[in-house]
Amino acid sequence: MPNEYSTYDAKARFSEIIRKVREGQTIRITYHGSPVAEIRPMHEEPEALAERLERLRDRGAIRSGRAIRGPWTPLARRPGALKRFLDERAE
Repeated sequence: MPNEYSTYDAKARFSEIIRKVREGQTIRITYHGSPVAEIRPMHEEPEALAERLERLRDRGAIRSGRAIRGPWTPLARRPGALKRFLDERAE
């Protein structure tokens, strides 16, 4: 059985879906073919940030950014940059 159910099928097979979730599977619910919800196991212990990011990357929800080249330096090196910006904007 696939891990994707229409809302109609999910209602009819709710016990089966809960059994699969208890076994660790994630179930996707669709409405007119478009995904609208996921039912997934609750984790007793919170996931580490690295694990969450990897899981989201695997699902395609996020992607890695480009590596930063060289040391990062802030653009506003003098105090009062915001005030100067607002003053220039008001002119």
